[in-house]
Amino acid sequence: MRAETKVSWPAVATEMCAWIVSDEFASRRARLNARGRYASAIPAEIAQAQLQIPADLLAELEFATNQLVRFDALQGLRAPLASILLRSESASSSEVENLTASAKQVALAELGLNTSKNASLIADNARAMSAAVSLEGKLDVESLSLMHSALLTRSRPDIAGKLRDRPVWIGGTSPHNAEFVGPQPERVSKSLEDLESFLRRTDIPRLAQIAIAHAQFETIHPFEDGNGRTGRALVQVLLRAYGLATQSTIPLSAGLLSNTRGYFHALQTYRAGDAGPIIECFITSATKAVDLGTILVDRIEVLVASYLERCSGRSGSVQRRLIPFLSQYPALDSNLVRELLQVSMPAAISGLTALEQQGVLIQVTAGRRNRVWIATEVIAALEDFSSKARRR
Repeated sequence: MRAETKVSWPAVATEMCAWIVSDEFASRRARLNARGRYASAIPAEIAQAQLQIPADLLAELEFATNQLVRFDALQGLRAPLASILLRSESASSSEVENLTASAKQVALAELGLNTSKNASLIADNARAMSAAVSLEGKLDVESLSLMHSALLTRSRPDIAGKLRDRPVWIGGTSPHNAEFVGPQPERVSKSLEDLESFLRRTDIPRLAQIAIAHAQFETIHPFEDGNGRTGRALVQVLLRAYGLATQSTIPLSAGLLSNTRGYFHALQTYRAGDAGPIIECFITSATKAVDLGTILVDRIEVLVASYLERCSGRSGSVQRRLIPFLSQYPALDSNLVRELLQVSMPAAISGLTALEQQGVLIQVTAGRRNRVWIATEVIAALEDFSSKARRR
């Protein structure tokens, strides 16, 4: 493994702050832990910061960028399968923060079934990713709030879409023993404005700009919770805005997932004044994302073709029209099919039953009411993708 390339960048400063326990019912231990001052981050202003990237790293950036653009162009020819990439990116982004659930559980959670808390959170992350993609490259604080709202409206409606009004930290039980303490709430808006200005620059290689923007967002930590997942959704907005992924979602978090320790180390090193590791991290992750994404989409394309081949329904039948949707909705019920295809309830049930008889779907609920079907081979492909993403 070669040594990391150092790329000088403005370091985060700190200020000493007093920690006040606002809970009058806090334990004596909590009050003792709250004594003394702690160091809180002051994000550097980066809107006009100079960036000098060594030639070898520039070459790697160009190679990874060309891979992303070629991959995206290919996916544009297979638009019906684009949703499988977004689903995979959402699951990988959640797993970076140890939010895990099986692909089957997540698919069922998307139907509103109470499978597990993690599955519901991952399903919410998919909504945040969808919100990111729908922004069409819009780069401002309002866009960040929309993504954050999509992420946390169900689990934390009290903070969803709102900039934080209290200190936050990573690791530890208080800001005194934390690995990193975010900037004070009153600094957040100005730091985000500076980040917006940085995003409008045109003098930085785009993939490097995305890596730095992500690291700066995570340093600002503008929300009380969900900053990691929102920051990785921001990456998708920037890939689209900068023309690196206009047709599809790049599962870049799958690349990060293969070395989460390196990813978090790169964020720490960025704050210390070296942007090299986070840029290298995004180069490696982009390359792996393209490889994994290609394998997944190829596999799903083969599955869909085999389903259409074995389907006995005539052209235009509910069962045949439903097959292309299975990559987007590997778990279905009759209400969802009615909505997708604009058909009657009996027609929806008939189409689902026909695909079950042909071995495309299996029913996973008992009885005749509230029935749910899943495409097990699509689920297996998603599980295999996650397994490959975890490998170093």
